[in-house]
Amino acid sequence: MPTLPMFPLGTALLPGSDLPLQVFEPRYQELVRDCMAAPDGPRFGVVLIARGHEVGGGEQRHDVGTVARIIVDNELGGGRHALECIAEERIRVIEWLPDDPYPRAEVEPWPDTGSEAVDLSPLTVHLGRLYGVLDRLTEGRAPSPPPMTELPEDAGARLFALARYVPMGDADRYAVLAAPGPVERLHVLIESISTAIDLAEWRLKDR
Repeated sequence: MPTLPMFPLGTALLPGSDLPLQVFEPRYQELVRDCMAAPDGPRFGVVLIARGHEVGGGEQRHDVGTVARIIVDNELGGGRHALECIAEERIRVIEWLPDDPYPRAEVEPWPDTGSEAVDLSPLTVHLGRLYGVLDRLTEGRAPSPPPMTELPEDAGARLFALARYVPMGDADRYAVLAAPGPVERLHVLIESISTAIDLAEWRLKDR
């Protein structure tokens, strides 16, 4: 199993997402230095913290995450870094290794399971409702998802891309990430959109 440096964060990272990071803590400064010198490229794993804090260690971590690749490394002086990263494939942690000095884990790629066709038309209807409410809530300033023609053809990747345009908490975002395949991801995403619609409509009534 490949071993990756791991960066536990307070957010669930979906494939295809941008990840800006400010790195100040010494152990993660060392992680960045090691990543930049790695022969297979500057890559590390990102997992959502289940309980605890991002700084200081001792947190509990989820075991489904994403590989992030460093695209830009701006050194700020004093060992600090401002990183621009892009999320790539989904991974599953097989075993956590000692934090020496930063978190590391043996991981395996976790591609989508299931190859059955997925009907995304219910999702399109829910997204239309959501952005209709958000448009009223923001007086026409709500950004809308890109046209379907600009999204990946693969159903699983398309659902990840659409999820990035749905306002949701990290528990829901992690549920989208951890759904085994497109069918399960579709159900989770529709539930998240329904929750977002309810919240937006409640805010409209409360104005």
